[in-house]
Amino acid sequence: MVVDYAALRAVAAVVRTGSFERAAASLNVTPSAVSQRIKHLEERLGAVLIERGTPCTATDKGLALCRHMDRVGMLEKDLMAQLPELSGAEGAGQVTLNVATNADSLGTWFLEAIASFTRTTDYLVNVAIDDEDHTADWLRRGRVLAAVTSLERPVQGCRVTPLGALRYQATASPDFVARYFPDGLTKEAFHCAPALTFDQKDRLQNVWAREVFGQDMSFPTHWLPSTQSFLEGSLAGMGWALNPVQLARRHLERGDLVELAPGQMLERHLFWQINRLAADQLHELSRSILTVAQRELGSQA
Repeated sequence: MVVDYAALRAVAAVVRTGSFERAAASLNVTPSAVSQRIKHLEERLGAVLIERGTPCTATDKGLALCRHMDRVGMLEKDLMAQLPELSGAEGAGQVTLNVATNADSLGTWFLEAIASFTRTTDYLVNVAIDDEDHTADWLRRGRVLAAVTSLERPVQGCRVTPLGALRYQATASPDFVARYFPDGLTKEAFHCAPALTFDQKDRLQNVWAREVFGQDMSFPTHWLPSTQSFLEGSLAGMGWALNPVQLARRHLERGDLVELAPGQMLERHLFWQINRLAADQLHELSRSILTVAQRELGSQA
């Protein structure tokens, strides 16, 4: 069976851009051409590859093709470096790398790492955000080539490297502490003091409370799906939050924030997992990730 790479590029472009029109523009062809290529490939395979919608998304089989095209794109990039005469061929151009990380890493150290990588390469980067306990699922499903995850055990087909620990402090504004904890951090007061929680996957506050009180604790919460909003919500007296030490440090020094339990930090150990088939070609990306992580997370790697 001959692989129709023009059709595979069309599938990957639709998934990457989210629409047939934008995919066509990126490939310098018409939307009709993109549609026909994908339709013929779906008929040939007897399977739907693209879920049409806003945005368009890939089915599991479509994701398998996209994963293959990620590798092809990197191989083509290496080939173009050796044979620049081929650079005018369809499909030649910048390659987008799909990676996943948790929001707190992106808000503290990960952005510096990928920015350093992009300054020395013409790769583009597509960063997906999910809880660190769930980013490994993106690797398993083939949606990304690499991820920052809390999973120490290698995902099948991946290499894993320790990054160090992202450290959190439970902080709140002085006014919030005076209002809810006038007699200190008691269990009774804690049950009434609202927290800030990222989303339903976020269990950090519960883990911290269990470590402090020695048992599971219930508490009210506001929902704020943003690392920056956690910090700003804490400063505004909206609730107490587990803020990364890199973001809370300056505000603690100035007295804008105070710790609920001084010295009681929560550590989340993180790992860099990367697809083995892409690891050698993306050595510079991994090097950039590990360099910044060693400084910011105390990695010994």
